[in-house]
Amino acid sequence: MKKIYLQSLGCSKNLVDSENMLGILKKKGYEIVEYADKSDYIIINTCSFINDAKEESINSIIEAVQLKGQNDIKVIVTGCLAQRYSEDLLKEIPEIDILIGTYEYEKIDQLIEEYENKNKKVINVKVDETIVENLPRNLLTPKYYAFLKISEGCSNHCTYCVIPKIRGKYRSRRMDDIINEARILSNEGVKEMILIAQDTSKYGTDLYGERQLHILIQELSKIEDIKWIRVHYLYPEDLYDELIEEFKHNDKLLKYFDIPLQHISDDILKRMNRNTNKEQITGLINKIRKEIPYAVIRTSLITGFPGETEEDHEMLKQFLIEYKLDRVGVFKYSREENTAAYKLRNQIKEEIKELRQEELMKIQQEISYNNNTVRIGKSYDVMIDEDSGDNEYLGRTYMDSPEIDGCVFVNSDVKLNIGEIYEVNIVDALEYDLIGDII
Repeated sequence: MKKIYLQSLGCSKNLVDSENMLGILKKKGYEIVEYADKSDYIIINTCSFINDAKEESINSIIEAVQLKGQNDIKVIVTGCLAQRYSEDLLKEIPEIDILIGTYEYEKIDQLIEEYENKNKKVINVKVDETIVENLPRNLLTPKYYAFLKISEGCSNHCTYCVIPKIRGKYRSRRMDDIINEARILSNEGVKEMILIAQDTSKYGTDLYGERQLHILIQELSKIEDIKWIRVHYLYPEDLYDELIEEFKHNDKLLKYFDIPLQHISDDILKRMNRNTNKEQITGLINKIRKEIPYAVIRTSLITGFPGETEEDHEMLKQFLIEYKLDRVGVFKYSREENTAAYKLRNQIKEEIKELRQEELMKIQQEISYNNNTVRIGKSYDVMIDEDSGDNEYLGRTYMDSPEIDGCVFVNSDVKLNIGEIYEVNIVDALEYDLIGDII
């Protein structure tokens, strides 16, 4: 029996691809192992969104190649880096045995078989935008939550982003296929379903001619054992009224708005080719807070975009101070080849980017702490993620998505079950985390 080790890098969408590959290989009789040096094949599913991600991917490939030199291990490189830089990778790291891009990863078993039959390097980076359904999955998340990909690709063409060139145009999955996958996951014990795509708010526009995310959520809510539905990557220009109403009235749909804003300056938003402006963004935030008082808003911001002036930076600082968003990630602009922003004039120096990032994060840290202190004395449903020992557990409220947000340190004299939801009273607050007692 051949043994497989897989390392999944980058975003949750990549993670789902990794789970599909493992599911396919497991079904074919491969054994999945926890340690790379115990495997026959090492799969590195790469990311190439920004420079840091590229470096991490390349380092992981090099580590795998070094293991190959010590044992008879074959190295498979898949994902975004493989699609984007296939020629460079094969030239610089000739030890790669199989290279698969972002398409046709569902043929992983066939490509391994081809390699074994020919004993010759196998390369597949051709573009095929067909979505293959009913693929098996081997979850890499804890069994009680899973990411549910509702579309592939992106058609927004933000000037800093290379995703459309790597993963193709926006393609919604058929609703029946998504619901069927959700039922299977629910039967396997998944209680929290996290909907993901490059842009979830556009779901259905290409396939059905209109936005249908709210309808998809209604259908998913009918699956009895799904307790929480969380949505990621809602673009502000497409957050429509029926969807907000669904957030307002659907008890299973968590009041968690993940809205990648990237900036607040109209000039920078225009240079980024974002289809929104400051007035629309602030209007949307005010509307969400008016309609859903307990809504939590998460966003990502880019600092140091080409042409960003001190005035633009101050505008972003003031925006954070005034609107006090609950969750904010600040990323330094990464200059990526084959993007429109790569050629823009007035590129910002790295030290200025770092300084601006630090200023924004310092402001947000204080806001986060103040927001958390308001929650002292209130009780929340908390999903338990981990037993830390000494009667302490780690958990999450509706305000916390796994891996990216904070947590709740839960004190309990009775044993709590991982993956179950309990009512917790908040007794103290940290900058990003809460402390509570089981009720």
